[in-house]
Amino acid sequence: MDERLQFVARRLAGEAMAELCREFGISRKTGYKIFDRYQECGMQGLTDRSRRPYRYANQLPFQVENYVLNVKREHPSWGARKIRERLIRRFSGIPIPAKSTIHALLDRHGLVERRGRVRHRAQGTPLSLGQRPNELWCTDYKGEFLLGNHQYCYPLTVTDHASRFLLSCEALSSTREDYAFTVFERLFKERGLPANMRSDNGVPFASAHALFNLSKLAVWWLRLGIGIERIKPGHPQQNGRHERMHLTLKKEATKPAAGNFLQQQARFDKFTEVFNNQRPHEALDMKYPAEIYQPSSRSYTIWLVSFMDYDLGYFDLETRVLEPLENPFGPKVLPMS
Repeated sequence: MDERLQFVARRLAGEAMAELCREFGISRKTGYKIFDRYQECGMQGLTDRSRRPYRYANQLPFQVENYVLNVKREHPSWGARKIRERLIRRFSGIPIPAKSTIHALLDRHGLVERRGRVRHRAQGTPLSLGQRPNELWCTDYKGEFLLGNHQYCYPLTVTDHASRFLLSCEALSSTREDYAFTVFERLFKERGLPANMRSDNGVPFASAHALFNLSKLAVWWLRLGIGIERIKPGHPQQNGRHERMHLTLKKEATKPAAGNFLQQQARFDKFTEVFNNQRPHEALDMKYPAEIYQPSSRSYTIWLVSFMDYDLGYFDLETRVLEPLENPFGPKVLPMS
């Protein structure tokens, strides 16, 4: 307002409009507008005016607005859809507002109850001691890192809890389930099945939006008869032996990173050989993990016989007999290979 007042004062003193507008950095149209408002309204004309429109083209009639608010107060549990249906039945000769318009009206008057999002935080499970080989396997993805070809590597690792034996260390390009299925299926065929599998609550070991947070991979483990153990979120120490192995893996096989996946996998294979057969472990009385670990006696050799997505039984390779399930239309509990 001070600049407008100076502009008007100098104009009243007789200065030219064009020179004043050039000095104040405004157009002559704006200059004449300011001066005309001063002549019409005096000092009040130099203040900022509201930019609010004089009318709203789509504003609800106050009768309809009051009716909507009254219906909502009478029926607090009704939403915009039910109130709109009431409007259609009550007012037949006027345009009926949209559901979103009614909802906005209710929200503007504080009549919309906002429900907080229900967040289901993952919970840990009871953890076993895993004192003998194959009683407990631990698995996790070591933190991703960038290879020389600018691709990220996600190492999937599996260890035996009791013997510290590094069962698998695979350089993968992502944490997709199908890649993990391939790694674990090959591992089960080579080493047999563990009694329990411990992991964190991340993908692909768990699914945040599934029943009991069971992912496809976890369901497959259950069907194989493998117990599921999950650590508490934010408690990596519950899988401390595995995380300690990751520290050694990071120091000896990822710094610096290899140029591509094949070269990095060769480093992982060399690290696995040294870790299992040449590196003494203080927790094992300076023994090698390979001196303690033995393959599991539970072999991965069960075939499912299915019909219309129902498992009817399994074929035992040793006895050559088809064993039917007690309830073939119940939950699936057998593995598929």
